[in-house]
Amino acid sequence: MSEQPSTSSFYLGFTGKSRTSTIAFVIGIIGLAVAGYGVWQGVLHDESRPLASWLIGFTVWFSVAIGMLFIIMIWYLFDAGWPVVIRRQLEHAISVFPWLALILLPLILIGWFNHSNPGILWEWMNPDLLLPNGEPVGEDSIYLHKSPLLNLPFFTVRFAFYFTIFTTLAWALRKSSFAMDVDGDIKWARRARVWAAIGTPVLALTVTFAAFDYFMSLSYHWFSTIFGVWFFATSMRAALAVTIILCTVLSLGGHLKGLFRQAHRYELGCMCLAFTIFWAYIAFSQYFLIYNANIPEETFWYNMRELFVDGSKNSWWWIGVGGLVFGYFFIPFLLLLFYRNKIIPARLIFICCWILVFFICDLYFNILPSKENADNVLGYVVTQFSITGFDIAAIIGVGGICAWSFLRSARKRAPIPFRDPRINESVFPKEEDIHHHKY
Repeated sequence: MSEQPSTSSFYLGFTGKSRTSTIAFVIGIIGLAVAGYGVWQGVLHDESRPLASWLIGFTVWFSVAIGMLFIIMIWYLFDAGWPVVIRRQLEHAISVFPWLALILLPLILIGWFNHSNPGILWEWMNPDLLLPNGEPVGEDSIYLHKSPLLNLPFFTVRFAFYFTIFTTLAWALRKSSFAMDVDGDIKWARRARVWAAIGTPVLALTVTFAAFDYFMSLSYHWFSTIFGVWFFATSMRAALAVTIILCTVLSLGGHLKGLFRQAHRYELGCMCLAFTIFWAYIAFSQYFLIYNANIPEETFWYNMRELFVDGSKNSWWWIGVGGLVFGYFFIPFLLLLFYRNKIIPARLIFICCWILVFFICDLYFNILPSKENADNVLGYVVTQFSITGFDIAAIIGVGGICAWSFLRSARKRAPIPFRDPRINESVFPKEEDIHHHKY
């Protein structure tokens, strides 16, 4: 017997009270205040780890928002009918980009106003900073070649440009969808598809360069042309996992009850499986190409994540093999192969939570390891894996702001795009469509 939606749900706004968004906002501010105290301590004591906590907290939710923006545009490009009910939840979520820009801004302001060491986090921001070989950054030949790109004024301009692109695309897609709720004019659907067609390559390039700036330049000696694709792949995995959890929760007693169906869970589960494989392909390709070329300027990045100075395995080796190879790929891959795991809500939510845990491990692996000057044969030691209170505070804090932004948007709009031309296909599928995935 198929799940039957309630037609009255089409016209009911978000059922949550304003108090819920207020609580989310307060939690976000408290979390950011704690993480901000860590940033202040890091600046005072010239320690990069608390600043990395803030960057990790930002990146977790920035990745989710970027992934959701890509998903919306992909659905528009393919004129997909089945996810119309789901799309509105993502449209609320992508309202967060202006707030994410404000959250990242303090790390950039440190580069401008911390005159004692502007390069606490991004060491290339301080030309006087001594590298492990005793040479200052400003005289480093690799930096000199990259300095037209890696300089603070241009970095700041790019920051403003990136978030202008993200916010504009989110605004345009949200406006088209919300306007259709008012007059039902199909021109808004067509306009959204035009925005998606133009915006997809623009977003792909923007996200690639943002990943280069915010994450790859943490070790500015290293480079990988596939790094932006890795960030896209891991962002899509995180966004799909959050989407499934959010829609499943809202279907249990919220405004998606009876609307978010088994077929929706199956399709999203298939997308999770596809991007699990895609992420593994990208991560392996990057590792294989660097390993095969065996160029010291490239291999050091992985050596930092595998070995201590004496050749023994460090903590990052265990994160890489146990956390990423098995936890982030093999286990989700094997679980998502089974049909019932993609349609039973409890199983699918467990898989999505599992993916999100190891998604954060993936961010730690790519962001956290850094060189610290030391008296040994290499001249440095590598920051090892650790989870600090500031990490947790930053993730919760930014997450609270994201939840507040979502709820704030959701209270003002219809819970689903009920005048979208494909809405009936999503909410009232034909009997053969309900079970299309069984054939």
